[in-house]
Amino acid sequence: MNRGAVIGGGTMGVGIAYVMAQAGAAVTVVEPDDRRAEQMRAIVAEASSSAIGRGKLSQDAATALQVRIVRAKSVEALDEGLDLIVESVPERFELKRQVLAQAASRRPALLATNTSALSIDRLAAELPSPRQFLGMHFFNPVWSLKLVELVQGSATSPTTIEAARAIVGWMGKQSLLVRDVPGFATSRLDLIASLEAMRMLESGVASAEDIDQAAVLAYRHPVGPLRLSDIVGLDVRLDIARTLEAAHGSRFAPPEILIAMVAEGKLGAKSGQGFFAWPA
Repeated sequence: MNRGAVIGGGTMGVGIAYVMAQAGAAVTVVEPDDRRAEQMRAIVAEASSSAIGRGKLSQDAATALQVRIVRAKSVEALDEGLDLIVESVPERFELKRQVLAQAASRRPALLATNTSALSIDRLAAELPSPRQFLGMHFFNPVWSLKLVELVQGSATSPTTIEAARAIVGWMGKQSLLVRDVPGFATSRLDLIASLEAMRMLESGVASAEDIDQAAVLAYRHPVGPLRLSDIVGLDVRLDIARTLEAAHGSRFAPPEILIAMVAEGKLGAKSGQGFFAWPA
């Protein structure tokens, strides 16, 4: 892979662009918002600096990585015929459908969505080349977590899956293949634990700190479910919960504490306050 693009300069989009560039690709990130684009540059610089400090990158390699990531303000500004375009906008079906249609017009070899819950077949329904479309579900923080969940729609070709597997390996990650069922595999496992932790907090079972400590110390999770929810974004958690509730029933119904926090603008790390406080 030589040239790729990521649509969306949020937390996940920045991470995906970073690992592409680290592997050697020239990457264009489509981000229309100037403020978010500046934040994106700062995050890439900070992640590169951290990698230098941990001996993962040399100074020259870090500088080259940053140079390989450029920004575009619109999908229409992307070159045609890129090796891969990954859509990474918020988990709203209509928004993703519109963005993917724009991306398909650039005729990439592979087109992927980073959705963690939405149906690949529904998103592919109006695409001109659904055989070249799949889900590529990355995990946050993308530069640290090695898994990419590949989601095969009913029209996705075996050639597309093999090409995606090769790209994932080239990025230094491992893939698993799942079929197009709402929530796939990882989102269902992750979300059900997070929603139960929220219900425990809501009913006064224990504090947020102690619930997370239970997961970390008893089950060796690297991060507790409430802190992880803050990192993912509570609005993202709520969107996914509503999608999976519609597909799988009440066990995925969002608890009132989550609905209320999102309504109050307490979205987790990105807003500075969620189940925990997140200093700027």
